[in-house]
Amino acid sequence: MIKILIDLNIILDFLNKRNFHVEAAQLINMCVEKKISGYICAHEVTTLSYFLLKEQKDRTKVINTITALLDIFNVIPVDETILRDSIISPISDYEDAVIEVSSMKSNIDYIISRNISDFKSSRIPTYTPEQFLIL
Repeated sequence: MIKILIDLNIILDFLNKRNFHVEAAQLINMCVEKKISGYICAHEVTTLSYFLLKEQKDRTKVINTITALLDIFNVIPVDETILRDSIISPISDYEDAVIEVSSMKSNIDYIISRNISDFKSSRIPTYTPEQFLIL
């Protein structure tokens, strides 16, 4: 089964009904239906929680959203090795480097991100949801 890592910006597209939320929903639905295996990094969950609580100011809604995501996606733990290896990643942005190195360690096939230019040096192929959906 194809393994994809979904960048936080795709989840935010979906949750906030931003531009391209339909494509984000299609991708997430493929994970729900087990057509593909979806992954997120542990640090994305904590960042998402921060953004949601800041926007919604409703802890119960945030907990329900996080729980639903944890039910859908596999979570890649971020440990010291990943953090150290990310320092020497060819990707200059550290957070994106953590995503790339985490993906490598978990044998992810593709990274799905709205900002593929951030991953131009990635050793894992990176696509937008639109690009991935037509593969």
